[in-house]
Amino acid sequence: MSREVMEFDVIIVGAGPAGLAAGIRLRQLAASRGHDVTVCIVEKGSEVGAHILSGAVIDPIALTELLPDWPSQGAPLVTPVTEDRFLFLTETKSYAFPSWLLPPLMKNHGNYIVSLGQVCRWMAVQAEALGVEIFPGFAASEVLFHDDGSVKGVATGDMGVSRDGQRKASFAQGVELHAKYTLLAEGARGSLSKQVTNRYNLAKGCDPQKFGIGIKELWEVDPAVHRAGLVEHSQGRPLGRNAGGGSFMYHLEGCQVSLGFVVQLDYENPYLSPFDEFQRFKAHPSIKRYLVGGRRVSYGARVINEGGLQSVPKLTFPGGALIGCAAGFVNLPRIKGTVARLGVVTLSGLIRSEARLVLAGVRHETVPAYATHHADRHRTMLRPPILRQSPSTGNADYGALQPLLRGCINVELIFEQWDQLVRLAASLKDRLTPAHVVMQRLANANASDRLAGALTQLGRLMKTLHILRYIHEAPLRDAIQLQLNRGEFRHILAKSLFFANQGGFRSGDYEEVMNKASCLIPSSFNRDLSNPGHCSTEVDLLDQGRRAHRF
Repeated sequence: MSREVMEFDVIIVGAGPAGLAAGIRLRQLAASRGHDVTVCIVEKGSEVGAHILSGAVIDPIALTELLPDWPSQGAPLVTPVTEDRFLFLTETKSYAFPSWLLPPLMKNHGNYIVSLGQVCRWMAVQAEALGVEIFPGFAASEVLFHDDGSVKGVATGDMGVSRDGQRKASFAQGVELHAKYTLLAEGARGSLSKQVTNRYNLAKGCDPQKFGIGIKELWEVDPAVHRAGLVEHSQGRPLGRNAGGGSFMYHLEGCQVSLGFVVQLDYENPYLSPFDEFQRFKAHPSIKRYLVGGRRVSYGARVINEGGLQSVPKLTFPGGALIGCAAGFVNLPRIKGTVARLGVVTLSGLIRSEARLVLAGVRHETVPAYATHHADRHRTMLRPPILRQSPSTGNADYGALQPLLRGCINVELIFEQWDQLVRLAASLKDRLTPAHVVMQRLANANASDRLAGALTQLGRLMKTLHILRYIHEAPLRDAIQLQLNRGEFRHILAKSLFFANQGGFRSGDYEEVMNKASCLIPSSFNRDLSNPGHCSTEVDLLDQGRRAHRF
């Protein structure tokens, strides 16, 4: 039996943020050129937003780029972030990281707490107003190909089929949707995306993708404990050192709280249950106090791409492209799935090229500017790569960020010795204790010296945070590189500041010595740990250091 055929210029699979943004942008570009481009979005959910599961905290920069008048159009962004917390959980207690310790990419000033399902429903209304056709309730089950191997479109699944595969009286055959270009925005590990990735070998030359599972619940809580605009992330318990992950808690409007727990799927313990760990997390005193007297409204789970940009495959194939989570576009360092932003920003090269090709009557070609645009962003955003696959173990290796992101830092020891660390910082600031004396104690310390151990752990944390800021802050990166390019001053900082010209050290000890020395950076530049409100930026600190040591 032949299937019904429908023709469009562009087919988009998935009515999530990236798919809807692509449809909206295509229609905008076509209208600006006085052409008509037919765009169809097929969505497996019974309605747009039915299969959307996210926290979510979103940065409105991409929405402003796509729909500048969104505030006047009734966009469901009504809860701005008012407070940001990052906690470390022990068995019964929680410790808040000072805000100045967090790099800017982990802060949420100017962002909004939203229901991403509601955002998608609102975007669908905007898309339909622009002429995009949206078909909810139809799952694309098959990729169609031309004889030359290019993608022809997709086919929706048959309906009215019993569990044993027999056709029922309500049987309705699927429909073939043909298009000049097909965009796959079906989310992480989508069946069609895996099919075209294997057929065109799109993953060649990139790192293997890494995944996590995110479990989310929506709660109505007691108004007495509800704090609209509060964003809280945590690490630590109940996960141990051999499992990566963390939690989020977002306080929306209307006494609702979005609570979630993410576990990276490379955990070593085969008996670990992410669901059970989530229940243990909710029983922690710092979390339980919000839930007592409340009720769970809904719940769900989804897979999350966590490999980073270096795990993104080739994005284009003859007749189409991968977009959104299907391409692995999750901004992991920001601890939130800002897929909508990446969907718009990264799509800009694709949409302009595709619109030009469609309007010129070109069919089923590879869109060159999309891959070029993405490659340029890859080179400028992550250098060196943050996430990569370890050749020895096959597990994810975070390179320079391994101490922070794989739980190798004993944060409990830092908090245990925090008062002693603050006193030491004050002593260094007031020049009552020379830095080289502290370094000598560190060099000769044994395992029983808790303060020396805490200094070492704090050094690893500080070094990791400096690397994060170096990657993401261009002024800091330029200032550091400027000094490193002046060879005669390259080692003055470490030699004069940390060691007070008291001699060298063995090259084999370099890594551990720098771990220990890094913890002295804040206090050595008169940056008082006990008074973070007066902290200077790293660029200011470098400038102070240059003057102090006559760079």
